[in-house]
Amino acid sequence: MIPRLHVVTDDRVLARSDFRRRAREVLEAGGPNLALHLRGPETAGRVVFEYCADLEGPARSAGALLMVNDRVDVALACGLPGAHLPGRGMPTRDARALLGREVVLGRSVHDVDEARRAEAEGVDLLLLGTIFSTASHPERPGAGVDLVGRVRTRTRVPLVAIGGIDETRVGPVREAGGDGVAVLRAVWDRSRVGRAVVGLLEALDEGTLPRSSGP
Repeated sequence: MIPRLHVVTDDRVLARSDFRRRAREVLEAGGPNLALHLRGPETAGRVVFEYCADLEGPARSAGALLMVNDRVDVALACGLPGAHLPGRGMPTRDARALLGREVVLGRSVHDVDEARRAEAEGVDLLLLGTIFSTASHPERPGAGVDLVGRVRTRTRVPLVAIGGIDETRVGPVREAGGDGVAVLRAVWDRSRVGRAVVGLLEALDEGTLPRSSGP
């Protein structure tokens, strides 16, 4: 089962002195409905490894899914249950050969063709964006929820939308066929990160609709 809420970090979030405490709050609040993605493109691999090692136990206790982004080596070293590949990252087949079938493997995609190709290569989830404009990727205009609908009708793998999503935008994503959402600022920029997670999960519950049948 792929969690419905994916909380993603960036270098700014990882650099906070209280990151470990806040990450534990996120894991405890989300439990089995949450995946925490440790992503830090400019953060030293050693630091990412230390965070993964520190948070693997709390994530397991909470029943949450801990994933590391674009660091298959760290996923292997820490024995993590999940890894995520950026669009220009390691080929899916190579990552799967290293990680094995038991590890949840995701990939970032931006259109129908990329999504279909990633599905054919055997990913377990698609992270689709950018849906709404966001400060994380100012060079990418928001594609809108129509993109979610187009990808949903052409794929069967779990589909998680990312990009400028907060509680008010969860409903439209779900209505378009998204299985879940991924957020960054909607959690990390809040003073009470646990409460932010609960609010997003409540919005996802309110937006739950019957799944489309796919292609």
